[in-house]
Amino acid sequence: MERLIERGLFASRWLMAPMYLGLVGALLILLYAFLMELVHFALSIPGMTVDDAVLGALALIDLSLAANLLLIVIFSGYENFVSRMDLSGHEDRPDWQGEVDFSTLKLKLVASIVAISGIHLLKVFMDVGTYSDDKIRWMVIIHLVFVISGVLLALMDWIAMKGKVMKIAAKSAKADTGR
Repeated sequence: MERLIERGLFASRWLMAPMYLGLVGALLILLYAFLMELVHFALSIPGMTVDDAVLGALALIDLSLAANLLLIVIFSGYENFVSRMDLSGHEDRPDWQGEVDFSTLKLKLVASIVAISGIHLLKVFMDVGTYSDDKIRWMVIIHLVFVISGVLLALMDWIAMKGKVMKIAAKSAKADTGR
């Protein structure tokens, strides 16, 4: 009975596969939004100011960062929680694929969120006159919360890794003294 339950639990990981396929759909939506933004950006070239050019480029960067974030979640989430992708011989396989564990995934997600938040904040600063002081203050506070959260997550992972290394070293020293 226990083995049957464990096999059922292990097989339940496949319930995540449709979610990753759904994220591929979200990636297609981001591609559409990127293309629409690019067309809008290109059509506004004749009357474009330097600030408009920077804001347009930032909007495109923002969308590409969100798409990169989705790819990281799709690839590493699928490999960590569902099944390994058998693409070892594929010439275009990203170097990091198969090496991003849950801890690294968290840090990559937070770093991407901080970057996206920073780009939004930069857009606001480029057009600061159209935003209220209160809204700018809240955007800065939210961005700082993202930054601090990222630093704390990285610190927690560093502490956990250092603890694992210390535990392994202690076991190795104990084994050496027992011989």
